[in-house]
Amino acid sequence: MTKADLIEDVSKAADMSRKDSELIVDTVFESIVQSLRSGEKIEIRGFGSFRTRERNSRVGRNPKTGARVEVPAKRIPYFKPSKELKDVVNGGSARSVPSPPEEAPPDAPAPV
Repeated sequence: MTKADLIEDVSKAADMSRKDSELIVDTVFESIVQSLRSGEKIEIRGFGSFRTRERNSRVGRNPKTGARVEVPAKRIPYFKPSKELKDVVNGGSARSVPSPPEEAPPDAPAPV
């Protein structure tokens, strides 16, 4: 799925214009980026959490020349899926919500 596909899905689900949907999707992504940039952790219940991890500086090698290259320390974004998301992806249900009671047939006696 691409960002354009996501915008289209939001547009259809919320019955709004594509332009408004694009603004919503862009705002959500920008909020996530700004929070990560400032060192905050983002938790979306039932979906997962975003955070940053520190990578130490290291010495790498240029694969073409074999020369040693100093790779500086940096922060990288990291996503950890929730248990619910893992279950849904693996074929389970999203939540264990009880199903609504079935309606009794019209000729059945009323429950007492």
